[in-house]
Amino acid sequence: MVVISALLVQAVQMVTVVLLAPLLTGFIRKVKARLLRRQGPSVIQPYRDILRLLRKEVVLAENASWLFRVTPYVIFAATWVAAAIIPTFATGLMFSWTADLIAIIALLGSGRFFLALAGMDVGTSFGGLGSSREMMIATLAEPAMLLIIFTLALVAGSTQLSTIAAFMTSPEVGLRVSLGIALIALIMVAIAENARIPVDNPATHLELTMVHEAMVLEYSGRHLAMIELAASLKLLLYISLIACMFVPWKLADAEAGSAAYLVGLVAYLAKLAAGGTLLALFETATAKMRIFRVPEFLGAALMLGLLATLLLFVSRSL
Repeated sequence: MVVISALLVQAVQMVTVVLLAPLLTGFIRKVKARLLRRQGPSVIQPYRDILRLLRKEVVLAENASWLFRVTPYVIFAATWVAAAIIPTFATGLMFSWTADLIAIIALLGSGRFFLALAGMDVGTSFGGLGSSREMMIATLAEPAMLLIIFTLALVAGSTQLSTIAAFMTSPEVGLRVSLGIALIALIMVAIAENARIPVDNPATHLELTMVHEAMVLEYSGRHLAMIELAASLKLLLYISLIACMFVPWKLADAEAGSAAYLVGLVAYLAKLAAGGTLLALFETATAKMRIFRVPEFLGAALMLGLLATLLLFVSRSL
């Protein structure tokens, strides 16, 4: 009975993230529209778009290989697994031992690798352009993310998310400058990884500025639906990751009752709403930068991650 209950709670978390991901995307679009004094689409419009794409027929290029067909499902599966193992409303769940920061980065990197290959598979100029830009971003974003992980691992003594969340809620953590710097670096990496302004504009189809959209121009039907859902899941993943590591309040314990789980779920929804609102405010007040300035943006995140790690080493040596 205990095993069944633990499996049920884990299944609830897995279903929750995939159901909330399109809602988060729709919420951000709605907030941005309101800030610009427009009506904007409904918050449930992403659900309608995904269902519409699922009903459409898939159109494939004649020279598309098996890799082009498999990639959308690989990206969706890798992103869903990475998002589902992050503690959202509870810690210490049945599969929480797999919620390791390095494993999450590996899953996201695998999805990016397959997407870049699929962008070049058909042989279009846009696909190759988007793949090269995506790899340029990855060469700076992944090292910055690893430095952020090292900082948190040095502070909490582990790369396991449940352990980090438990440490962050304890009085031992205190006020650390290194954690604040790591948080800023993580936000910068999250913006770049999700192709948000100022790195990229998810609403544009201008060939001179496209990064992510250039790789998926040849997809249609259910394949495009999987990619769009994976993109929404990735955005939810990074907000959940920031909330778990830096705002871990109201996370229920593994042995808590239904009431604690419900409180944790409500708190998680509030964190998602706050993160989505802040992202919409930032994107509304910021202009998109030139693509050649993206390395400077991510280079700053890399240096901040390195600075946070060095500060911890210096503080421990004193």
